[in-house]
Amino acid sequence: MAPLDQDPVWLRSVCPHDCPSTCALEVEKLGPDQIGKVRGNALNDYTSGVICAKVAAYRERVHHPDRLTQPLRRIGTKGDGNFQPLSWDDAIDEVAEAFQKAEQKYGPETVWPYHFAGTMGLVQRDVIHGFRHALGYSREDETICVATAVAGWMAGHGKVWGADPREMQVSDMIVVWGGNPVATQVNVMTHITKARKERGAKLYVIDPYRTPTAALADVHLCLQPGTDGALACAMMHVLFRDGYADHEYMARYTDVPAELEAHLQTKTPAWAAAITGLSVAEIEDFAKAYGQTERAFIRVGYGFTRSRNGTANMHAVSCLPAVTGNWRHKGGGALHTNRNMFGVDQSLVRAIDCLDTSKRALDMSRIGRVLLNEPESLLGGPPVTAMIMQNINPVEVAPETHRVIEGLRRDDLFVCVHEQLPTATTAFADIVLPATMFLEHDDLYQGSGHMYLQVGRKIIEPLGEARSNVQVLSALARRLGCDHELFTLDAWEIIDRSLRASGYPGADDVAEAGWVDCTLPFDDAHFLNGFPNPDGKFHFKPDWSKIGSDFETMPTLPDHMAVIDAATPEKPYRLVAAPARRFLNTSFTETPTSIKKEHRPTALIHPDTLGKLGLTDGDEVTLGNDLGAVSVHAKSFDGVQADVVIVEGIWPNRYFKDGVGINALTSADRAYPNGGAVFHDTAVWMRPTADIAP
Repeated sequence: MAPLDQDPVWLRSVCPHDCPSTCALEVEKLGPDQIGKVRGNALNDYTSGVICAKVAAYRERVHHPDRLTQPLRRIGTKGDGNFQPLSWDDAIDEVAEAFQKAEQKYGPETVWPYHFAGTMGLVQRDVIHGFRHALGYSREDETICVATAVAGWMAGHGKVWGADPREMQVSDMIVVWGGNPVATQVNVMTHITKARKERGAKLYVIDPYRTPTAALADVHLCLQPGTDGALACAMMHVLFRDGYADHEYMARYTDVPAELEAHLQTKTPAWAAAITGLSVAEIEDFAKAYGQTERAFIRVGYGFTRSRNGTANMHAVSCLPAVTGNWRHKGGGALHTNRNMFGVDQSLVRAIDCLDTSKRALDMSRIGRVLLNEPESLLGGPPVTAMIMQNINPVEVAPETHRVIEGLRRDDLFVCVHEQLPTATTAFADIVLPATMFLEHDDLYQGSGHMYLQVGRKIIEPLGEARSNVQVLSALARRLGCDHELFTLDAWEIIDRSLRASGYPGADDVAEAGWVDCTLPFDDAHFLNGFPNPDGKFHFKPDWSKIGSDFETMPTLPDHMAVIDAATPEKPYRLVAAPARRFLNTSFTETPTSIKKEHRPTALIHPDTLGKLGLTDGDEVTLGNDLGAVSVHAKSFDGVQADVVIVEGIWPNRYFKDGVGINALTSADRAYPNGGAVFHDTAVWMRPTADIAP
């Protein structure tokens, strides 16, 4: 490391991680390549100076002793993690030669650039799309995170935005539905807390277990996983039955209110109670409280959509403020994300001029099935025989871990992984390239959970020989003979041109200002000038054929869609693989503070079930299904229904007894109607590990 500066300075930055908060940061720069503390920027009225503990300890990541610092070539068996150094020129040459060899045999679609949201920067994350488009490689169907949620919100609203999240401060009732912001979006809690203190607002949390957020709530509705649509329908039944539905609003702003009311006649609280495991009284009370509160704000999460019926669940929940007309009121309405609000022109970074939609888009959640040459997953195309991976660790985060590992072991598959730290995936790479962290490169960020567009400038020098995504893909594209303009520009130039093409100030101006406030006028954010559907109305009755190819299975009107991996006598428990507070996917699983706080992989099991299994706290329990089995330590926890089990966090595979983590149990089945990962939709059996023969 370089010598420390005599006078450390605080510089603006932006959190790049896969979280809607996209926090405005201030970073203490101690020297040319060293940072100290990280804090929230108090001048940003969404971040409000508050950030999560894991990012506050970011020094542990950026200065981690295991950071990758030079290119590596595999010298042993795939999966063993044995490598030797090589130069950058030789590494790029070997990757290019492998891609060219694969393309000569099978055509360009045999190459599959694979990525996701290890960074959310619109340039460093998305330049891989420009690379794939310019070279004609296979596209990627980005199903692993938001596909179901976005499809469900779009079905009703037409576009993905909602009420300004700062309005929660003036709400009288806040419903956190399928999210745990104490752990995953701490800034949401800042605004909720203000409303509770200043207005006496009530907090309701809808979640299958007593999360840290639910533990703070006035009311927690602890329902069965995958049954949120039933709860929403029963609520709407009560709203119509008891006179809380705003018929004037619906006549002006919605498509088929009379059909909806008739359809809901049979969707009674008793009907929903049998599906959700809630009591009739809980459902009645919740519906009435919502109906009686004009300033009721639903902060819609992601968790409840990661199910085979997740899109239908999201649509049903999003219907609620359209029934009550709560969109009319400040502090009312709902928000999922603001992803369609910013309008950033990404035609350059994604090389849209080269986009060929006839190229197949392989489902990223089915990487295991793709690599095992399942014809359905290959979409009729050639096998994947060459890959470059950025911003993702599929050996631990993708479903069906055993299939992913088996696929990556193929002798005829070449894999290059561009990564910051060694992971379970780098162990299977032929070439490993060292990647920069967000403080070591420039990028552009939009806050899906708020309204600010921000630029993050490079603050410190890269560690060792680490290079950014833009640098690596530009060098590789040029080595492959691609002369697209994108690969002649540095990240700052791409940011600047993208901003100006979008009607925003240039990169230097945005960096100087700190951020651009992209807040929509109230009437637009609340859809009072109409919903962005062709008819200007919210759709209780969506045209699902415009959302996905499996539309025929979708309910015509909001309903409980009974397609989940339901419990059976052989698999009587429902598993939710929920996020951990100190991890973010597999980021931060390497930092000492996070590991210490999370302790070890643990199954939260209802005490009655624990006793039935003959287990006590700390005993090993094995969870299994047709995909595999995973052993963890049991913990008695009365914040779930008796047949639900929770395992928090994507712990690295090495922390598990048999060397595979919790996603060995999650399926790569596609959610309806357009795909999406189903991480929270898993039926399992549970047995004491001691009773299972070795």
